Amino acid sequence: MTAHAPKRRREAQPLHVVQLDDALLKLSTASAVAGLSVPTLYRLAKSDPTFPKFIKMGQRCTRIRAGDLTAWLAARAGA
Repeated sequence: MTAHAPKRRREAQPLHVVQLDDALLKLSTASAVAGLSVPTLYRLAKSDPTFPKFIKMGQRCTRIRAGDLTAWLAARAGA
């Protein structure tokens, strides 16, 4: 019988990091802040040239800069 490795627990990122412009947000955090699903964030990144660029930190690690996201949200709110 083989032993299974324990599942890695993913820690939730506190929402107050959004106040730090240089903070790198997980896409799940960015999704909560923007009120959009993660797939919608990917669609916007592909189709909207004004949407902030994703930062690839590895094969399975993508982040978005908090300041860029909040600036984009503010611009959309003003439009």
